[in-house]
Amino acid sequence: MSALESRDAAVVDQAVGQRAGVLSRSYRALSVGIVSVVLLIAFEATAVGTAMPVAARELDGVALYAFAFSGYFTTSLFGMVAAGQWSDRKGPLGALTTGIGAFAAGLVVAGTAQVMWVFILGRAVQGLGGGLVIVALYVVVGRAYPEHLRPAIMAAFAASWVVPSIIGPLASGAVTEHLGWRWVFLGIPVLVVFPLALALPQIRRRASGPVDASAGAAPLDRRRIRLALAISLGAGLLQYAAQDLRPLSLLPGLAGAALLVPAVLGLLPHGTWRAARGLPSVVLLRGLSAGSFIAAESFVPLMLVTQRGLSPTLAGFSLAAGGVTWALGSWVQSRPRVAPYRERLTTGGMVLVAAAIVAAPSVLLPAVPVWTVAVAWAFGCFGMGLVISSTSVLLLKLSAPEEAGANSAALQISDALSNVVLLAATGAAFAALGGGGTAAAAAHATRPGAFAAVFLPTAAVALVGAWVTRRLRER
Repeated sequence: MSALESRDAAVVDQAVGQRAGVLSRSYRALSVGIVSVVLLIAFEATAVGTAMPVAARELDGVALYAFAFSGYFTTSLFGMVAAGQWSDRKGPLGALTTGIGAFAAGLVVAGTAQVMWVFILGRAVQGLGGGLVIVALYVVVGRAYPEHLRPAIMAAFAASWVVPSIIGPLASGAVTEHLGWRWVFLGIPVLVVFPLALALPQIRRRASGPVDASAGAAPLDRRRIRLALAISLGAGLLQYAAQDLRPLSLLPGLAGAALLVPAVLGLLPHGTWRAARGLPSVVLLRGLSAGSFIAAESFVPLMLVTQRGLSPTLAGFSLAAGGVTWALGSWVQSRPRVAPYRERLTTGGMVLVAAAIVAAPSVLLPAVPVWTVAVAWAFGCFGMGLVISSTSVLLLKLSAPEEAGANSAALQISDALSNVVLLAATGAAFAALGGGGTAAAAAHATRPGAFAAVFLPTAAVALVGAWVTRRLRER
């Protein structure tokens, strides 16, 4: 099918879509296929943390443990920008198939590695594929679904994380114990075949080729590619410096910051850092919401274990309900009757997030029941479901078709970088106030101030996000 024919078919499908749902006959194969891709990525993301310590120990690479995570993140940033360029120029099909292929190849490399550096290389290849896939999927949603169906498919993306977040670690632990950690990595590539067989023909029909088929592919923006390389290298240097706390590590840290800051400013929409109305504020809100919530959530289990004496399993289960309420919040924002109030939904969502972060450290007081955290975090996750899916919907609404890829990449970059920056900042504050610089020391931390240094600043960031929600609508 030519690009022009594909475009004509997409126009017809958009008209049909005005009367159809995401699981109607015309959209069923595409919806099931792309949601299945997200489901597999979610399962891998939740399962790999269980297998990683065993893999590092067997490969005699515990000293390099952190690089297995940072390698994924660093290459995923480049993949996000590359996917935006690729999708805007030639459509999302190539970026999506290449990304899935790289993701599967990275899993195979990691699963068959005999030394730790090869394992880290596999994780890096996997990260490149993950960055390509997530942005390409956003462009598929923008092109293949009419505007009124996008909230529903975004809600389906959120729902696809619920089951993996609950059973992923348990399944990974069982596989690691009975079959070996390698099968956690090697089992997933086989499962990719089914969603690809469903989704790719539909993507080729509805979303392939450049937006303007008569004009051909847009020219490659070499500046954005250079900025993508800079942001990846800068992030890698910063993470290396954070993991090697010798005085000499200050040099790669400064070099990373010098590369990262101008690259981020060049890749995000103009006006993002001053919360300019419309698209820049949408991108900024995504970073503020994701960074504040994830940074705070990372310390919840540690707080429950060290301050209230819970087992790691019980501490983890305190967050389990959040997966369900997150999906519920995403489902609420997908209802057609609430669409006119989307900006107000995001305001309410950020208020819930800030309230949950403020309420969590109340369990530092012995008189407060430990289940308070589980209840507070369930409400916070409901707020995140409202905000994250809504920012995705608003981004596609505010993006011209030929800019959907670049803007989707900006949204994901804001999300990823805010996580890294806030985790690094709160981790440093936690250690400085007596949280302990090592896992062994942190396990005996008894100073409530160390946890207050995490939760209070992240709550403040969430409140800034609540203010930004008032600037999402263009004048």
